[in-house]
Amino acid sequence: MSLAEFEPPEQQVAHFPAEGLSGEEVRERLRAHRAADVDWRSGRIWSLVYSAGPEHDDVVHDAYREFAAENLLGPTAFPSLATMEKQVVWMLLDLLGADPRTSGGTMTSGGTESMILAVKAYRDRARAERPEITDPEMVVPVTAHPAFLKAGELLGVRPVPVPVDHTFRADPSAFAAAISESTILGCASAPCFPYGVVDPIEDLGAIAASYGIGLHVDATIGGFVLPFARELGYEVPAFDFGVPGVTSISADMHKYGYGPKGSSTVLYRDRELRRYQFSAYTSWPGGILGSPTILGTRPGGAIAGAWAAIVYEGKAGYRAIFTEVMKATDRLHEGIRAIPELYVLGDPPVSVFAIASEQVDMMAVADRLESRGWWIDRQRDPDSIHLIVNPTHVPVVDEFLRDLGWAAGGAPPAGSTDGGAALYGVSARLDASTDVEAAVLDQLESRYDS
Repeated sequence: MSLAEFEPPEQQVAHFPAEGLSGEEVRERLRAHRAADVDWRSGRIWSLVYSAGPEHDDVVHDAYREFAAENLLGPTAFPSLATMEKQVVWMLLDLLGADPRTSGGTMTSGGTESMILAVKAYRDRARAERPEITDPEMVVPVTAHPAFLKAGELLGVRPVPVPVDHTFRADPSAFAAAISESTILGCASAPCFPYGVVDPIEDLGAIAASYGIGLHVDATIGGFVLPFARELGYEVPAFDFGVPGVTSISADMHKYGYGPKGSSTVLYRDRELRRYQFSAYTSWPGGILGSPTILGTRPGGAIAGAWAAIVYEGKAGYRAIFTEVMKATDRLHEGIRAIPELYVLGDPPVSVFAIASEQVDMMAVADRLESRGWWIDRQRDPDSIHLIVNPTHVPVVDEFLRDLGWAAGGAPPAGSTDGGAALYGVSARLDASTDVEAAVLDQLESRYDS
């Protein structure tokens, strides 16, 4: 039996096919699988996909295909990849104000890996320099990405939560109070994902330095857009290596760097800290293994595509991209201010923000927007919808604002529904009476088993 004979289509991968399909049949199947996907090219989704336009994407995808088979696990076999990785890191260090004589970093597969590696570096340095710490801790604002919590689980570093103030930024006093003799690092966001605001990095950096600990800044979203928005005249808080207390930064290529998925960076003010990120295994029969990141195999396409994105655009190209993005953001903010029921949470400096209301039910607003073909991310504390603006949204700003006004105007009063629990990256929510953690795990299982 061939793969083509499996029916219905969703069962076509349930058994290993006895015979394969032609290349054209495979492409047809891929297109069929995509039929139910959101139309991101038309700007209908406000997260997950970052695109700078067809011409840019073609350059990046061509670079990815050119190096799709190569593997940076073997840097001596593929010095081209080793060179491109170093150059991507050097270019990001330059953009973020590091001293090239002393700083360093590596590429990674994404922001989560970058943050896990940073926590590993601080943990292993503490093991070497502060062996009296047996239960290490890190100070983590509640708005920081859960990747820090995942790092803590994997590496045995206890996260100590820090509340935010009325501006949704980490409270410096609470941050200082959370530091103990077991603290090995503090964490901050530039910006945080939920509200798009930048933590008070200068204050947190000064506190961290006074206690002799490092401060890692998660700039996975902001690493590109914040520097260029500042160049364009927008008021951007200090967040990078220009702040003395900042000792490491994670910055994604595959978000606002417009590189391919699977490309990020972790960067260090002092490359001596980077050494603690690395792993070495010397007694394996297969040979001595040195590993700079979590992954063993390191896909060449992601590295080449990231390199191609930067050298294709240069500062002038990124400046033009973010001119478009920020103008669209300004139009959205202006349009939201004209809708009486709605407001933007906090004071986000760039193109990541959340819309809330004290008058209407925001979960119902999201439902109504989805009825008109928009994919909407929902959030809690407070109930809100989340937007990340990209060039794909420039042509649809006016349409979205019209639909947003319609959705708010017809939504029930705030608190009318049970609200439920919003799921990150999923256009859905869980019932308010649900055991949320168990329900999320059930949903993950069903994704693979049904």
